[in-house]
Amino acid sequence: MDLEGFVRRMIKRMDEDRVKKVLAERIAEIKGWDTDKALKWAEAVILEVKNADSKSNYILEYYRSGVKMGEFGVGSRGRGDFYVHRKIAEVIGDSSAVLSTKDLDDAGVMKYKDFYISIAIDGIHSRLSEYPFIAGFHVTRAAMRDVYVMGARPLAVFSDIHVADDGDVSKIFDHIAGITAVCDLINVPLVSGSTLRIGGDMVIGERMTGGVGCVGISEHITPRKNARKGDVILLTEGAGGGTVVTTAIYYGMHEVIEESLNIDFLLACESIFKENLVGKIHSMSDVTNGGIRGDAEEISAVSKKAIVFDYEKVRKAVNPKVLKMLEKLEIDFMGVSIDSLMVICPPDVADEVKKAVRKFVNIHEVGWVEDGEGAFVIDDTAEKRPLKPRFRESAYTPLKKVVGEQTPPDFEEMREKVDKAVEHAINKKKRIVEKIRSKLLNLSSAESDR
Repeated sequence: MDLEGFVRRMIKRMDEDRVKKVLAERIAEIKGWDTDKALKWAEAVILEVKNADSKSNYILEYYRSGVKMGEFGVGSRGRGDFYVHRKIAEVIGDSSAVLSTKDLDDAGVMKYKDFYISIAIDGIHSRLSEYPFIAGFHVTRAAMRDVYVMGARPLAVFSDIHVADDGDVSKIFDHIAGITAVCDLINVPLVSGSTLRIGGDMVIGERMTGGVGCVGISEHITPRKNARKGDVILLTEGAGGGTVVTTAIYYGMHEVIEESLNIDFLLACESIFKENLVGKIHSMSDVTNGGIRGDAEEISAVSKKAIVFDYEKVRKAVNPKVLKMLEKLEIDFMGVSIDSLMVICPPDVADEVKKAVRKFVNIHEVGWVEDGEGAFVIDDTAEKRPLKPRFRESAYTPLKKVVGEQTPPDFEEMREKVDKAVEHAINKKKRIVEKIRSKLLNLSSAESDR
């Protein structure tokens, strides 16, 4: 429970004494405290919120768009989420990066002398808070995947763990064990990190969140934008990661979980490196962001090429036990993260890739690249249909099915509000940067006068 957020909302709806009483009751219930202790806690929270909001300050304030994260689908790997990520690139602006957020790859790239440095970070799956080990295992694998698909070999991993005030300390250790299980298997060390509480004293409960980052190095890069006409698309068999595990947990199909505990993807990439094939491959990606639906549209957008998939061949690239679960639950396998390695390369190179990768995992030729724009799928009718992400990724838990995947009727109106928020953020950044630069200039001038 976010105490600070609760007070900010409630103090606008009821008098302060009522807010204090209600908040103290909630605190006592969650913490198991007596009323007097809970009241003191509530009084302190209210005082802090009142003091923080007592004055106006352009640095602390931010433009309120009126659009909520969940309403717009942020984090749900669909249209709203993709739109926000493109807007993040606008706030960042121009940079010296070889590849940045605007290129729609999961890793960013800088160049140092003759080498490319790839950097990626992934957050743990929000529904794996109570399952620290598997949360750590899959987020680590995800961060490494993002570096591998850039054609880079991982060098080091770092982590950030946040556990709410009432969370058991052992969550930290179980989570680190999950992270380092992958590190040990692929011989890449966890070298640094941060461990904090979520919201300090202001958030009570047991929720855990955080992320894992990875840094890698290479002589070549394989970004999404490099897909070319005539290329073929290969997919390794994917057994899913955090998303598939979450589905298995919350539908009580726990026997599927173990299917995801592998490093097949990482070993497939290592086999490509070992055979010196990276320089021959145009693009690599991992099927995660809203599944094939989301990734295909992004690849098409940055490469300016049409991406075409054969439905049945893609279906064969899903682990049989995972596929059986998804189809039983009526979850579209093309709209969830199946964690397959996608390789886009010339046909003659594809044969070499398949030969190298099959030592560790099955790999299938599932599509091709052609002139045009957009993503398409061909089914058993041989009809080429548009392949588009939904507003949210395929609903893969009971709650997500209640929330649904439909685009809200006011999506365009919300998008305009988001655009205004982006504009305000950019202007605020410019204002503060100019102010600091002006101070530095004055200091430099004063130093010169001496």
